[in-house]
Formats: sequence, structure tokens, C-alpha cells
Amino acid sequence: MRRPTIKDVASLAGVSPMTVSRVINLEPTVHADTVQKVRRAIETLHYRPDATARSLRGTRSFTIALVYDDNPNANYILSLQNGVLGACRERGYELLIYPCDPRSPRLVDELSLLAKNARLAGLVLTPPMSENARLLTKLKANDVAYARIIAARGDPKDGAPCVYVDDHKAAYAITAYLIQLGHTAIAFLWGDPHYRSSPERYEGYADAMKEHGIPVRKKYVLEGTYTFEDGFRRARKLLAGKDAPSAIFGSNDEIAAGALAAARSAGLDVPWDLSIAGFEDNPFSRQAWPALTTASQSTSEIGRHAASRLLEQLQKGTLPGSERFVPELVIRGSTAPPRAERRAPAAAGA
Repeated sequence: MRRPTIKDVASLAGVSPMTVSRVINLEPTVHADTVQKVRRAIETLHYRPDATARSLRGTRSFTIALVYDDNPNANYILSLQNGVLGACRERGYELLIYPCDPRSPRLVDELSLLAKNARLAGLVLTPPMSENARLLTKLKANDVAYARIIAARGDPKDGAPCVYVDDHKAAYAITAYLIQLGHTAIAFLWGDPHYRSSPERYEGYADAMKEHGIPVRKKYVLEGTYTFEDGFRRARKLLAGKDAPSAIFGSNDEIAAGALAAARSAGLDVPWDLSIAGFEDNPFSRQAWPALTTASQSTSEIGRHAASRLLEQLQKGTLPGSERFVPELVIRGSTAPPRAERRAPAAAGA
């Protein structure tokens, strides 16, 4: 089948090709009903503007890049990529996928050169690059447009499009739920410390414990990384010691799945001997047995909205506001009230 053209879209929508072009470029002069007709026609025909040809016809670029950690949670990145790609296709932009090392001393120069040499219209920055103040300053100085995704409790109001995820509120909700089940001995397994999501999730846990009158016990809080292997290792350490916790909250679902494997290897029955909760609602949480209680994070929608904000800035020349997402508690079979005999005393300073 031949590739559909802008004339095909115009014919199906009952408008002129110029009107279709105006809709694609987000021009404000098009009536809302017309915009909907054109978008339905684009979706029906699976029409995709040729961004390369558009770029060659003028000085403007129609390619943006998704910048992410080169040692990622694969499920998170795939979902994010699908969301960003969806926004690009709606507006006739191409997407460049760019993994990088957030710890590289050359990161700032690397991304500045990327934007210049690849003739990019802008960047969608994911954590931890989106939280790198030096990088953001350099991009602004070089007039590189960007939108970022960060973990935060409020709008940073820093003059750049932003989607911020309230990890603190979601972590608080998970911890409060475990407390409502009757748990007081709740362990917390950190994620990578150079991601802002890690302290945000820890502080949500700690605030819930304190506000319910339960001291945070140092022996129950273990640092590490956002990996299955690290979740397994740390959970084994917790479960092998005296006064083991009755619940474990992993900073993401991979950590929680590792904790679930550790519980199984120790002969424990989840959730009756040990409750386990994760964060993000990725396939690990749904494929585990029992399925994990977690916080559902609409990663694809977060990516779509971040890209849409960048593209709105590029096409309209105006600065769109920030948008907040709050992951929602999802209760599944990995959590239950604790066995009375496994409840550990909540003595301060342990």
C-alpha cells in the first residue's frame, strides 16, 4: 500500500491540505471541531508527516531526542519511549533515542553538542539528567529547548516545561496502607541515590511512619540500587537477622520482586509471613506471584505529556506550564495483615 499523503487526510476530513498543515503545526486559528476531524483522519489513515522532508525545506528541525540513563529499567524506558513517540507522531516530528551515562564528566558538553550536531529541535530529559542543574544551565545558555521529567512535590517554576511526579505522596500512601494492615516493623529499600525519586520515596515512607507514631528503625532502611539483584541481596540480609520486619517496601518493582525471591528462598509465605510492596506498576509487579501491591505510575502518559509540552513550546513559541502526576496505590496479593508472632517491637534507635 502506498503511504498516505496530506491530500488523503484533507479529503477524508473534508478540509484543505493547508488546514491539515495548520492542525499539525498547532496553529491557534483552526476551529476545535476542525482540529478533531483532522486528527481522526490522521489516526484512521495512520498518516505520518515526513519530518526529514519538512526539515530540508527550511531551517527548522523536526526531530527531538529522548535522553535517558544508559543503564535503565528497561520496562520504564520502553513505556516512556512509547509515550514520547506517540506525541511526536501526532505532530509530525521524528524521535531520536539517546542513552547516556549520567555520571560522565563530559555529560554537559556531550548533550550540548548532540543538540547542535544532530540539528535537534529540542530534548526530553529524564532523570537523573533532568535533575542536573549544571546541564540545565548550559542548555539554556545555548538556547536548546527542553522539557524534563522529575520527581518533585511541587512545580519547580524554573522557566522550562516540566512534568513532575509526586513520588512522596505515593510512597506515603503505600506506607500508610501497610500500617493500616497492622504492620509496624516496615523495612525500606532505597533506589539509586543519584535519582531524586529515591529520597522522595524514602521521605514519603519516613513521614508516614512518623505521623503514625512509629519510629523509623535504622536497621530496616538499606541503601542500594534500583535492581532485582540488589533487592534480593538486601532482603536476604533483613530476613536473616534477628527481629526481621513483617513488611518490606521496595523503592521500585524490581527491588520488590527481588525481595519476593529472597522471601521464597528463606521459606517464607508471602503475604502471610511477609508483606512486600513495590513502586511503578511495571510488568514485574503483575507477573510476580503473588502479584505486587505497588504505586501505578502512568509512565507512557508522563512521556507523552512531557513531549507534548516541548512540542507546544517549539510550535507555538509560548512556554507551557508544568503538569503534576501522582502514582496511585494498587493493592494486590503481596500484602496482608501480619502474623501476630512475627510483629517486631518498634523500639526507637534500633
